[in-house]
Amino acid sequence: MVITRSPGNRGIAIIIVMIVIVVLSVLAGGFAYTMKVETKLARNSTFETDMEFLGRSGIELGRYVLAMQLLAPGEANYTALNQKWAGGWGGTNELLADIDLSNNELGPGRFSVRIVDMERKFNLSQIHENNAAILEKALDVIGVDASEISTITDSFLDWVDTDEKTRPHGAESRDYTRKDSKRPYYSKNGPVDDLAEFLLIKGVTPGIYFGSTRSHLSSDGAGVHRRQPHARMMDESPLPTGSGFGLLDLFTPISGSGVAVNVNTASPEVLELLPGLDASLARAIISSRDGSDNQPGTEDDVPFINTGELINVPGLDPQIMQGVRNFLTVQSFIFEITVEAEIGAFKREFVALVHRRNRSDIPILYFHWK
Repeated sequence: MVITRSPGNRGIAIIIVMIVIVVLSVLAGGFAYTMKVETKLARNSTFETDMEFLGRSGIELGRYVLAMQLLAPGEANYTALNQKWAGGWGGTNELLADIDLSNNELGPGRFSVRIVDMERKFNLSQIHENNAAILEKALDVIGVDASEISTITDSFLDWVDTDEKTRPHGAESRDYTRKDSKRPYYSKNGPVDDLAEFLLIKGVTPGIYFGSTRSHLSSDGAGVHRRQPHARMMDESPLPTGSGFGLLDLFTPISGSGVAVNVNTASPEVLELLPGLDASLARAIISSRDGSDNQPGTEDDVPFINTGELINVPGLDPQIMQGVRNFLTVQSFIFEITVEAEIGAFKREFVALVHRRNRSDIPILYFHWK
């Protein structure tokens, strides 16, 4: 018996075979794509882990340098820019002689460490009704129009006090909730935790906060890159004409020395804010500590061992010293450690805030990456 197949049956078989092939191809392609994604995720997971290890290693190196700095002969009682932690020449301390804060190779990448003390700026939490003149002076030297200074000062005091009573030129929650119906917010009514809160305070523009230039030289001679204001948070506005620096350069939300700033690390602009000091006296202090080459962090620096030595600065007579003594210190306790890590072409920045209580106690207050 002979079985014959019709042309229609052969066509259906071919179609079924083609459908099976297409389905298998799709499944194979999906499997390949899934494997590619899984491989990439695994690689990224390893990459992220390596990056974090580099960041944390840099933080630990910074903590080690800060600890060992206290063992340097004769340097335990003052903090200055010529010390190793600040990138200075470092003296002859054998414990830190072979330590390099830049380009440290570790595993698949490398990292560099930069350490900045918080006491080089004025502690914003210490601004209150009785010493608001310091904030007023800061706004004046920045170049803020005189008509706006009282607005910003009163608004700042309203921001940090615990009530909702508005000062003559200030602002409280009802003003901020009406300012922008799409993004209303309330007055803080408490201490400033982040300096960027300035941008929420009535009268403070990005120009006043960041300064009229986007980069400048700080007191340690290092270039400071300014972050651009968040477009959704605050629109750009005209920049003040004047100094070039802003509130960001003069104040810190945290310090370990109360109202005092470290005379060995503060910029002349910060020193100028203090009672009894003007621009010429601030420059005289900087000139005295920087030595004959007028460069911070070099071998000829003459840091102040105690505040009493300031009496030797030309122009600082006993009467001025009496008024400014409580606003000066020679030590720093809170440090921000920034680690720039890189693996190949990829870079990441890690930041930690540490409190140096003594050589064996330097806790990390926070750690994050940008």
